[in-house]
Amino acid sequence: MKVLVIGAGLGGLTLAQGLRRAGIEVAVYERDGALGRPQGVSLHLDDRGITALRGCLPSAQAAMIEATMGGLREQTLSLSEVDGRLAVVAAQPSSARPGRQTHRPLLRAVLLTGLEDAVRFGAEFTRFERQPDGTVRAWFADGSTDTADVLVGADGIGSAVRRQYLPQAQVVDSGRRMLMGATALHLAPELPDLISDNPAVVRMRDTKMVLGALRFASPPAVARQRFLPALRHSAAAVEDYLMWALPGPADDLPPALQRIVDEAWPEMTSTLRIGLIPPIPAWPASPVTALGDAVHLAPGFGGNLAMQDAHRLCAALIEADRGQFHLLDVIGAYEETMRNSVQVKASA
Repeated sequence: MKVLVIGAGLGGLTLAQGLRRAGIEVAVYERDGALGRPQGVSLHLDDRGITALRGCLPSAQAAMIEATMGGLREQTLSLSEVDGRLAVVAAQPSSARPGRQTHRPLLRAVLLTGLEDAVRFGAEFTRFERQPDGTVRAWFADGSTDTADVLVGADGIGSAVRRQYLPQAQVVDSGRRMLMGATALHLAPELPDLISDNPAVVRMRDTKMVLGALRFASPPAVARQRFLPALRHSAAAVEDYLMWALPGPADDLPPALQRIVDEAWPEMTSTLRIGLIPPIPAWPASPVTALGDAVHLAPGFGGNLAMQDAHRLCAALIEADRGQFHLLDVIGAYEETMRNSVQVKASA
């Protein structure tokens, strides 16, 4: 079996790692360059993502990721200004699944390690065509093509695979925008003791700001030497930092918070558009499928769901490759599970 994966994000790379580990030929095509496009600096990694990574990755990559996560996040704090200083005014159990924060660019770099010969960057997918023998042929903007038994759209919210395969699935712009960034933790020395590893929401006057400190359990450079020396050296050159997000106007931040925004790392600061894909009615299974944000959006948790999708799809394709079940049957079962999980989340 051969699988083409369109998109080298977290879901696509998790799938590629799992397929290669099982001895299945895989090729990944990514429109952007090796560093990708801005998608947020941190990811709250919960049991769905961790289970997927453990199930798909070689032990060295999985160990590298787990060694560089932050502490357990179990509650959400509310902060406000009290006597001129930030203080915790409320704490409640987190509405999200318990998890640990991880550095998204580092996670992606770990997922790329070992796949260097399988990933082609700067390759813009344009269309696909099912062949008479049941395979799928993919075309790219430079005129090149590739053919495989399965084509997987893992190309995010703007998925070119979805536009052709599921044209009825329309992205709805929520109208929400979020400015996100990261700032060296030593520039806000009072915050780690105040919030520990927990996410915090600051509400002051008309301003709302979300904060989270990522203190690596093991410095990435040290963990790299111990677990994954093949990891690109620059990917591990990151220090503890404060992740922050502004989901609305921030015209009146107090000086301490304004400094966090002003001193943010430029390369880690970006504005994200929040979109949604309403649940899609069932469609017939074919050798073309999709995962993650390419087919269902979950702002804030998309990385976990994409990796969970990848884990499930990987297991399904392995069953087909070993002759245990027919290919279209396992893809159909994967898609049905994916649709049901999205509907459960939407109704929760």
